[in-house]
Amino acid sequence: MRIVDVCAFYTPAGGGVRTYVERKLKAAPAAGHEMIILAPGREDRIEERGEGARIEWLASPRFPLDRRYGYFADQDQVHAALDRLRPDVVEASSPWRSASMVADWRGDARRVLVMHADPLSAYAYRWFGRVAERETIDRGFSWFWRHLQRLDDGYDAVVSASPSLSQRLREGGLAHVVTNPMGVDPGIFEPGLRDPPLRARLLDRCALPENATLLIGVGRHAAEKRWPMVIDAAIAAGADRPVGLLLIGEGRDSAKLARRIGDNPHIHLLSPIRDRVGLARTMASADALIHGCEAETFCMVAAEARASGLPLIAPDRGGAFDQAQASGGIVYRSGSSADAARAILRFIDTPPARPFGPVRTMDEHFADLFGLYRWLETPAARAA
Repeated sequence: MRIVDVCAFYTPAGGGVRTYVERKLKAAPAAGHEMIILAPGREDRIEERGEGARIEWLASPRFPLDRRYGYFADQDQVHAALDRLRPDVVEASSPWRSASMVADWRGDARRVLVMHADPLSAYAYRWFGRVAERETIDRGFSWFWRHLQRLDDGYDAVVSASPSLSQRLREGGLAHVVTNPMGVDPGIFEPGLRDPPLRARLLDRCALPENATLLIGVGRHAAEKRWPMVIDAAIAAGADRPVGLLLIGEGRDSAKLARRIGDNPHIHLLSPIRDRVGLARTMASADALIHGCEAETFCMVAAEARASGLPLIAPDRGGAFDQAQASGGIVYRSGSSADAARAILRFIDTPPARPFGPVRTMDEHFADLFGLYRWLETPAARAA
């Protein structure tokens, strides 16, 4: 099959989506498929990634709130690319305008919407969750549910990465939802990479002794990640116990987070660790991963932490919650720094067992995904 992914979220400086795309560019040719990523770039160009895999960049405007990203603004441009490429299956990786562009394309390829984002959780529930119940917010954003329902009508499948998101999509009226959890890069994240001297150095950087607790957070510095809440929780817990917190990432809110930390010596911002093995070693050497975002569709970093043998401290909604629930982690009330602080203290006083056992890999995810695509090509699927 020739698979084209209209991937509005892809950027070389990205996080989970970039990790996902990089693995897919290897997995698809290995399974006998041709994989083409259509991504918004600064210019038209083709980036070959070996036999059967490439990225085609389409010259596109920069996203105003984060100029590392672009966005597809020209429907005719996207349709012309799809007409030229003639895919068997075309994916859309964002539920916004690019998904509508793919739905409106007149080609006869099978269409799949992969929900890499959960906008209602990332924005509406976060903005209004303190003053209204989720059902009330859903009614106020009924226009978005109608948008998703129209997309559902135009797609053969809507792929969700977690059971909780699938349930909400079905409750919202979508009929073509398929749950296919993602996974971690195989052979990279593992408990055996735990490095006590590295842990000691990281704690020393936090001005703490080796008997302190070392928490790690990984992700973009963006509002929906709720890092200020995590920082406040670590400060509050640190008033009673020695707690160090390292936040690995970057983004538009980095300066705001630095101001929130102030002169606290126990909390530090670290630049992204691009070397995957280096990140895996750092992750395995911490004591727990703490996550603040309740809007994750899968939460790749939580899965990587589980594969590294790290317990999770996570909010009680979204993909991070699914990961914590599956691994015996500790959860707290979403959006509450006070409850997150209590969760940190519970972890310190009664630490859960470190996760043990295999974690689903991205290759397993892609095997199931490509199996879905093969089925969509069958006469039975086309007649459904």
